[in-house]
Amino acid sequence: MNKAATVLKQEAEAVLPPHLRLVAVAREMFCRDGIHATGIDRILSASGVSKMTLYTRFGSKEMLVREVLRQEGADWRTSFFAAVLRASPEPQERLRRVIVALEPWFRGDRFYGCAFMNAVAEHSKGETWLRKLALEHQAEVIGFLTERAVEAGFDEPGVLARQIMLVIDGAIAAYLVSGNAAVLSVSGRTLAAILAQATRRDDG
Repeated sequence: MNKAATVLKQEAEAVLPPHLRLVAVAREMFCRDGIHATGIDRILSASGVSKMTLYTRFGSKEMLVREVLRQEGADWRTSFFAAVLRASPEPQERLRRVIVALEPWFRGDRFYGCAFMNAVAEHSKGETWLRKLALEHQAEVIGFLTERAVEAGFDEPGVLARQIMLVIDGAIAAYLVSGNAAVLSVSGRTLAAILAQATRRDDG
């Protein structure tokens, strides 16, 4: 076991019961290294959890992946939504600062791209359960953005929310590939252009 895996195991064992420790280690490894590249034996070794615990609590690697994506998505949405709401008390300004709200994640030490996009990309297109999970996550983000667009008085809040979602997804993919901070600036300008062209109820 390498040094990083040993530290991860020790930290997890210090605070979490076995099944939660298993999820925590799997979450880090799946997101960082990929689902296919991370075998069950590696997760069990790093977490110090028995194979019996894995199969008793989850039944299979697929169900463990489902739980990892569920937690990853929920935590990401909580953090992102809070950052957008903190950005400004003014509804339209909150939308303008969506990319700014992503910056701490982009620049942090746990940016591995979107867990859902990565999972869909590395699996067969026939894996409909993965696509379903990804679409559910996306729907929740679009729903949040739609609410912000309604608050800001835009005429077509659902359409605007989907446009913003495309900017977010593009920024995540571009930054993952390039690691270039210019992605944030370009994405912010693209978002500003979209908002400037969108009509509002009080625009006359």
